[in-house]
Amino acid sequence: MDAQDRVSAFVDEHGLEADLAYRVLDLESEVGEVAKEVTTSTGYGSAPEAAEIATDEVGDCLFALLAVAEAADVDAGEALAVALEKYEERIETTGGAGSGE
Repeated sequence: MDAQDRVSAFVDEHGLEADLAYRVLDLESEVGEVAKEVTTSTGYGSAPEAAEIATDEVGDCLFALLAVAEAADVDAGEALAVALEKYEERIETTGGAGSGE
């Protein structure tokens, strides 16, 4: 069972079904919590080497993202493969993975 299936089974088991819009808002909230941890742990960016993120916060983001994928009927593994292929092509073409390269 892959991670997306695990999240889907958990959602089903605990009656946590939600519309896609709610799932996206939840993801935004969870990523915001990670950003807050980094902001705080780095003294608002003055010490980037001190960045810290709790494992459970990363887990919350992963759960939320996989729940988004499930709600959007997107296979997360396939989506990742497409993204990696896109980044590989950019690196070969421009020398960097960013879209603004």
